[in-house]
Amino acid sequence: MTAPTDDFPLTGRLASIDFGSVRIGIAICDPDRILASPLEVRAAEHWKQDGDYYRELTKSERISAFVVGLPIHLDGGESEKSIQAREFARWLSKTTGKPVRLFDERFTTADANNRMRAAGYSRQGKKKRIDAVAALVILESFIEACRYRGEIVGKPSSEEIPTEGESID
Repeated sequence: MTAPTDDFPLTGRLASIDFGSVRIGIAICDPDRILASPLEVRAAEHWKQDGDYYRELTKSERISAFVVGLPIHLDGGESEKSIQAREFARWLSKTTGKPVRLFDERFTTADANNRMRAAGYSRQGKKKRIDAVAALVILESFIEACRYRGEIVGKPSSEEIPTEGESID
C-alpha cells in the first residue's frame, strides 16, 4: 500500500466512481482526458474488502487519480450519503495511494437516464449499466469544469467532513 497524496495530477488517466449503497459505477478516460467511457458496475455491499480490485484497476488501467461523486442536496447541504462517499474516497486514496477528488454529482443520474433512454436501452439494460453511465457523467463534468476554470476542481478527499445538512460552500 502506497501513502496517499493530495497532489492531483494535471495529466494522466482518471477513473471516476459513482458510489452508491447497492452498486458502484466506474468510468475511465484516456491519458489526455479527452474521451471517457463507462467501465463497469460493481456490487457495493462489501466495498471495504475490494482493496485488491482497486489496486489492480489502478495498475492495469494506469490510473493517475480518482474522482468520486459527492451527493449534495440542491441547497448545497450534505447528507448521510455524502458522508459515506467521503469515507469511500478517503479509503480509496489510502488503498491505492492515488489522489482522490470529490465532485458534486447533482443531476448525474438524471443525465445518465436521459442518455440511456436516447440510446434505446431497455429498462433491464439500463438497470445493469446506469451506475457506470452516471460515473461517466461525473467524469465528463469534472474534466469540463477543470478545462473551463483552468484548474483542478472539486474537494480533496482529505477535506474535513461537514456534518449532515451543513453546506459545503
